[in-house]
Amino acid sequence: MSNSNSCRIPINDPLFTHYHDCEWGVPVTDDQRLFEKVCLEGFQSGLSWQTILHRREAFRQCFNHFDLATVSNYTESDVERLAGDIRIIRNRRKIRSAINNAQRALDLKAEFGTLARFFWNFEPDPLTRPSLVTQQWLSDNPYTEQSTALSRDLKQRGWSFTGPTNMYALMQAVGIVNDHVHSCPVREHIDQLRASTTRP
Repeated sequence: MSNSNSCRIPINDPLFTHYHDCEWGVPVTDDQRLFEKVCLEGFQSGLSWQTILHRREAFRQCFNHFDLATVSNYTESDVERLAGDIRIIRNRRKIRSAINNAQRALDLKAEFGTLARFFWNFEPDPLTRPSLVTQQWLSDNPYTEQSTALSRDLKQRGWSFTGPTNMYALMQAVGIVNDHVHSCPVREHIDQLRASTTRP
């Protein structure tokens, strides 16, 4: 991993380094990309993000690029197709969860207009954020009050594999919070992107 003064990045993994430098924390307001992130966080449960990242392109191919309408109509034959594909995580519970969550996402879109509007409602007040994000703070805070509230709301709406820790990882990934550590050279860029992003 990287040294203690920077974000944790596995050494000798160019794909992960590119993800950290160019994608992690960049604000996402596109519904399809948000849904993909939710699904991949679900598949990550019990695994590392590195494992999922190296399978992400295969996931996209297998799940029709996480098109909500398409995934929501998957049948048991699709579950078997996906469970037999060695390129992805072949966990039937997680596969069925992705299908269920697509159906629930359509309900949520009907209510809020966009998924992004719903998820960004849980952006924390800047005054509640740490003055310095450090590796120690991140280790001590695998979830937050806001991610717990998001998880609870989703659970009440019938979503699955969306626990508080998963949802905090989602918030970090899609720029709802900026958790690049204070010494990370990417942090300032993400702050600028967040400042210029129009909230849904």
